[in-house]
Amino acid sequence: MSDKELDTEEKNKKDDIKEYGAERTAKPNDSIQILPIIGQIEGHMELSPQTKTTKYEHLIPQLIGVERDKSVEGLLIVLNTVGGDIEAGLAIAEMINSISKPTVSLVIGGGHSIGVPLATAADFSFISPSATMIVHPVRMNGLIIGVPQTFEYFNKMQKRIIEFIVRTSKIEKETLEQMMLSTEQLMNDMGTILIGKQAVDSGIIDSVGGIKESLAKLEELIEKAKNQRTVSK
Repeated sequence: MSDKELDTEEKNKKDDIKEYGAERTAKPNDSIQILPIIGQIEGHMELSPQTKTTKYEHLIPQLIGVERDKSVEGLLIVLNTVGGDIEAGLAIAEMINSISKPTVSLVIGGGHSIGVPLATAADFSFISPSATMIVHPVRMNGLIIGVPQTFEYFNKMQKRIIEFIVRTSKIEKETLEQMMLSTEQLMNDMGTILIGKQAVDSGIIDSVGGIKESLAKLEELIEKAKNQRTVSK
């Protein structure tokens, strides 16, 4: 390795420590790529610097790169999000769902609000035993005009979220709608809190597990995809 390459590698290590607190173990040429979705999903409006965010304009190029890079065989999505911008969240979820390579999602802390379709978008989903998911109706901040068109807009947005979750998980539409409209669990709000296995029992998440289980499942799906390609040849 040349002196220039060594200097570049050293600089990358320092940048990683400054940004992430440690050297990243995942390299760009790894066959399994990790996509963290943490904090709040930031859409068209920038959030305050004090808010931990995941920016959709950062994730979209990464997802396209995963699809195009022949060396990448699978994608692990790690979620710990409170939700956020609906349009941005659904855009990311649709992209994850449309990737041709095996995908596995893992909810490790929270997968709230728009984090629910982000979790179900993968081919297989996991949730850690203590992680939570909150299912609730669409909320809107800022100026709201009290006209029938506003209600219709909310209703259409709600339908988009429900249809995506039902399409990408095992939950029944009626069950999901009941969870969203429940008034028994959230103070001054509507919705349902699901902890660990409850999310699996409801049909939203496929299994309870952690990093070990998620990586094992992803490797299983990658091997299955390889076998299918061999048979098709």
